[in-house]
Amino acid sequence: MSRLLKNREIWLLLVIGALVVATTLRAPGFAQPANLLDIFNNTSILMILALGQMAVIITRSIDLSMATNLALSGMIVALTNAAFPDIPVPFLMVLATFCGLVMGAFNGILVWKLGIPAIVVTLGTLTIFRGLIFVIAGGSWVNADKFSTDFVQYTRIEFLGLPLLSWYAITIAVMFFVLMTRTPMGRAIYAIGVNPTASTYAGINVGRTTFVAFCISGMLAGFSGYLWVSRYVIGSVEVANGYELTIIAACVIGGISIAGGVGTVGSALLGALFLGVINSALPVINISPFWQMAISGAAIILAVILNARGQKQKGRLILKKGNTQ
Repeated sequence: MSRLLKNREIWLLLVIGALVVATTLRAPGFAQPANLLDIFNNTSILMILALGQMAVIITRSIDLSMATNLALSGMIVALTNAAFPDIPVPFLMVLATFCGLVMGAFNGILVWKLGIPAIVVTLGTLTIFRGLIFVIAGGSWVNADKFSTDFVQYTRIEFLGLPLLSWYAITIAVMFFVLMTRTPMGRAIYAIGVNPTASTYAGINVGRTTFVAFCISGMLAGFSGYLWVSRYVIGSVEVANGYELTIIAACVIGGISIAGGVGTVGSALLGALFLGVINSALPVINISPFWQMAISGAAIILAVILNARGQKQKGRLILKKGNTQ
């Protein structure tokens, strides 16, 4: 029992449940199954992005360009659909994923081959990608009337009571769980986060593994670009502006350590779901948007404190002080 209570995911589930109950006391319809499924669907894109960010953070890196990668990939497929409405939607999804992969690989190459810190690289590419959106679109927006019906409706098709958007998040989560826990690449990602020096001696190519993590992050950001544009039916330079902080917040709240090597797929998903419930609950009980930001920020700080305390408790004293005579 005590072991279960120390599990971060159990605590997150309890907190999310408490939030739902507390909100239901003020707004009885909040806990209706249809509303909870809608919250899950609204959080699906954040869940996918949090998984990509998780892979990078575990390697002791960070990807600040995920939101702009999403926006640029989304703009590319939006413009493509507007110009060629007969192109099948699955092809556009592949195109968005490929665009994201290219941007993720560009980040990874700079970190791997040039040894530039990931935070510096992705801070730079964040600006570059956002500028490219303006360049390729000429500063204009792609509005709802320019999209094909299939492009907009594809993520809204329901299967077993859930829209395809939710099923994409579930499928990617399952695939990501297998990748991180059942493959050599997943184990290598965790290993270099725990100790990159020891990983090198164990035969793991730290630079190449970090590069792969950035590629994964880029692919998921690119795929999310299509999902975002399809769901909100707009392509513009402002899409997902500032959303990179929300992605990182989901990871940190979920217990993924910025120091690397710690984090699970479940914790990333629950961190994103926590933010989704917060964002849905606070407006229902008439909380100001400014307080929404403050509460989310307080949750991030509390999560970092808990992470730091947890890592200290896990440490071991190898050598004890004593006489050396």
